[in-house]
Amino acid sequence: MFGHRPGSGIGARKRNSIVSEPDNDPAKRPRKRFSARLLAADAFIDTTVWRIGDWLSRTFSGYARFMRRFRLRGPARGANELLSEVFTLGMAGAVVMLAFALPAFEETREDWRATADYSITILDRYGKEVGKRGMLLDDSVPLEELPDYLVKAALATEDRRFFDHFGIDVIGTFRALLENVRARTVVQGGSSITQQLAKNLFLSNERTLQRKIKEAFLAMWLEANLTKRDILKLYLDRAYMGGGAFGVGAASKFYFNKSVKDISLPEAAMLAGLFKAPTRYAPHIDLPAARARANEVLSNMVEAGFMTEGQVIGARRNPASVVDRSKQELPDYFLDFVFDEIKRIAPGPDHVLTVKSTLDVDLQKTADEAVESSLRQYGRPYGVKQAAMVVVEPDGALRAIVGGRDYDSSQFNRATDALRQPGSSFKPFVYMTAFMHGFSPKSVVRDGPITIGHWSPRNYGRSYSGPVTLTNALVRSINTIPVRLSLKIGRKNIIETAKRMGIRSELRNDASLPIGTSEVTAIDMAGAYAVIANGGRKATPYAIQTILNSSGDVVWERERDGPRREQVMPPDKVHELAEILTQVVERGTGRRARLEGILAGGKTGTTQAYRDAWFIGFTGNYVASVWFGNDDYTSTRRLTGGSLPAMTWNAFMKVAHANVKLKAMPGFGDNADEPGQDPALVASGGDGSGEGTLRNFSLPQKSREVLAEIERLMRENITRADSRQAVLKPMRVTGPGMTVVAGHEDGAAATRQTQ
Repeated sequence: MFGHRPGSGIGARKRNSIVSEPDNDPAKRPRKRFSARLLAADAFIDTTVWRIGDWLSRTFSGYARFMRRFRLRGPARGANELLSEVFTLGMAGAVVMLAFALPAFEETREDWRATADYSITILDRYGKEVGKRGMLLDDSVPLEELPDYLVKAALATEDRRFFDHFGIDVIGTFRALLENVRARTVVQGGSSITQQLAKNLFLSNERTLQRKIKEAFLAMWLEANLTKRDILKLYLDRAYMGGGAFGVGAASKFYFNKSVKDISLPEAAMLAGLFKAPTRYAPHIDLPAARARANEVLSNMVEAGFMTEGQVIGARRNPASVVDRSKQELPDYFLDFVFDEIKRIAPGPDHVLTVKSTLDVDLQKTADEAVESSLRQYGRPYGVKQAAMVVVEPDGALRAIVGGRDYDSSQFNRATDALRQPGSSFKPFVYMTAFMHGFSPKSVVRDGPITIGHWSPRNYGRSYSGPVTLTNALVRSINTIPVRLSLKIGRKNIIETAKRMGIRSELRNDASLPIGTSEVTAIDMAGAYAVIANGGRKATPYAIQTILNSSGDVVWERERDGPRREQVMPPDKVHELAEILTQVVERGTGRRARLEGILAGGKTGTTQAYRDAWFIGFTGNYVASVWFGNDDYTSTRRLTGGSLPAMTWNAFMKVAHANVKLKAMPGFGDNADEPGQDPALVASGGDGSGEGTLRNFSLPQKSREVLAEIERLMRENITRADSRQAVLKPMRVTGPGMTVVAGHEDGAAATRQTQ
């Protein structure tokens, strides 16, 4: 038996668990109070959550008991569910569509009735009207004075329920949708006249869902703010009708040369037929299609009950005739350029303007014919489809722009907007920079292999000539020389020179810059070469002389408001460069551009893979840049700048200089006073290289050709042996008024006059 100790056992342990010693430790009291508060908070949260849940349960149960009174069964329940879903989705869709439409409503905050488009009448340099640009708009005729059958024709064709809907013709839209599904193509439009007006006033022609949403909301906005008659009048005045005309008033004058108040029923039907597709049904482009469309309009009027068949039979048998505009050859590329310039410089709020431009209609026609003739004869053999040409005077006045072969096929202006590599026609900027950094035309630089990084430029003939003068290097268009020069004078300086002379496109500062790999435009190249032709003054091409407002007041004049011409290049350095460029035409890569009896200079350019071919040349009268290539950058069939571009330039310049007073270029004398006479060029030996400098003499073309032949033969003989020991073979060349004998041991040429 175990002994029993007092205070032990179960009873003692129970007493100990119930009765404990009092806690007199002050450090434990705050902890106990915090625990008590946590327990109270927990109890409060639990109670609150339970009460909320209980309330929701009782509320939902009560709602369920109430709604059981309205319980639907069978088809009624299905219809109710469907309507509920439609309503829910419809409200959500409406919110989304409204969010899309909000930007369009910003347009309504301004004076949306006033058009922001220009209406421009353009005159040539002599003040004769040559074309219009912008809106041809005439909204002066009130709705009540328009012929009744014109209004009926428009309603019957475009929106028969116009006076019955709220801006969106739901019935008409559904009917058009069914017809389009049945025909498996778009045969009917569902837009109401109000929707079409909303698009014309505020939106573009893009075919997107967002645009249709905006159109619908704006149509309802127009219906809420205008009367039906106001909407109809605005639609008839603002709808595009083809030929640049907006509204029935301007279209009536353009197509029929009469006021819209005086048009006949067949003419009204033809106008109403233009709303759907003005380009396709324009009568000055496709008269049979326009008449067929007018016949459909007459049928629509009968179907709508606006007229009887007897009333329209006369219009069917005697369709409308239009003013013949097919023979009008408009300088469209030039007009587009003028229009862009107007939007840039026109002052004041008046947008109805008359512009006296710098266009010379005869020169424009000559340029068009020269380009078209070249493409027609040589386009296929050379594999070239497009061309561009810009003609300016040495001060920058634009006389002609050819932006492509056919404006009707492509309105893209390749003369002003196309960025193409200039090739060797960029090299004059390198040589000009070199002349301003201590080099001269007689400076000698070695033509030989050169590598910069992983790039090694090669010459056209893949051969090298050793030491050559800068004159000879540019005349022969050697590639390695400008690259070597760029290492000495710095490519940044070359870029600065090109910019100062008029190149506005971005020029990349890379190793191939000196041989023309950065893209330029034909108009910039013409302006830059004009700096060479005028002695170094800035010659940014310009097309606007004077701007007059709708009241006939002069609001802008170039002499008063235009930029001042500044001297951007040293005249003596410009003359050095011009002398070399005249030799390019006389005996270099630009020989096909040579003009008989006229001093001319220029430079050819051919890019890698024969993608671009250029010739930019100048005389004392004109500067012209010519480019040939393909829009898709495909290679031509070995087309070079010295072939087709130079030939086209020559063909234009021959006509342009006929029967005009020839002007001398700065630094080349001023003895070119009579038409048909201009200083000719001869080479006077300078440094023994045969390159010499150019002087002005009144020699006939045949004599100059003889001297050039002598020079060529002498060069051939000199390269065969040392110049001190070479003996030239005797040669006799005769020409009008002279006999030339070459064959002296010193390599010189003797000339004696003959009768």
